[in-house]
This record gives sequence, structure tokens and C-alpha cells, in this order.
Amino acid sequence: MHLIESMIAVKSDKPPENRIELAIERRKFLKRRWRATASDGTDFGFDLESRLTDGCVIYQDGNTDYIVRQLPEKVYEVAFTNPAEGALIGWKVGNLHLPAQIMEGSLRILHDDAMKQLLAREGWPFTEPEVLFTPMKAMAH
Repeated sequence: MHLIESMIAVKSDKPPENRIELAIERRKFLKRRWRATASDGTDFGFDLESRLTDGCVIYQDGNTDYIVRQLPEKVYEVAFTNPAEGALIGWKVGNLHLPAQIMEGSLRILHDDAMKQLLAREGWPFTEPEVLFTPMKAMAH
């Protein structure tokens, strides 16, 4: 097992055939200590100084870069047509304290039962895409 304390580079400059991926869910990016196995079976332990980012290089072996990739996840995506509608949707979703990602003309929200109930109650049209979800960082009050 290789112990990783920080990323080596933000992205790999090696060609795809010289990269081995370690695919992880988004929540792992928020943790300091965890373990995972790369696609070639190499085991890694993490005791991180700072958070990793999607596509970063965590280990190099000869001419091969080991990179971390975020797995897509199912989210709710609610479209809006004007700033007032976007503000209202953002305010109501914000009251649920769920992770959210602001997009041009839409809001992506964590796939959660509370959000499902809000969508049903408000009657907002929505989709459920499977995407790389990158919510805003939480801010302390």
C-alpha cells in the first residue's frame, strides 16, 4: 500500500495510456483519511494535508501517473428562466441546507428525499442527470 499525503500535480501531462485511474465518489474528496484501490489493483492509503481534486496526480511509478477521478452521481437539476425565479428556487433549496451547484440557467442539488418532497410540493420541472457534481463549498454562518 502506498501512503498519499498530498497531490503531486493538479493534472497529468502523460498520454492516456500512461495514466491509471482511481475512481472515487465525491464525498471521499471531503475526507482527510481513507483507502482506495486503483483500476490496476494498486492499494492506496490517504492521510491528506489538503483536499484532492478531480484529475490530480497522486502517485508516479516510472512513466505512469496514478490519477484520482470523481465518479458521476445522480442529482436533481432545476432549470430557471430569469433571475427572480432562480433566486426563489435558490432560497427554498438553501433552506434545506443541501449541497448545490449553480449552473447557467439551472441549479443542481444533491439527490435527497427532502429535495424530492420540495420538488413535488412546488411543482417545479426537473431532470435527474448523472453528472460530476461539484457543489459550492459550505460557508460558516
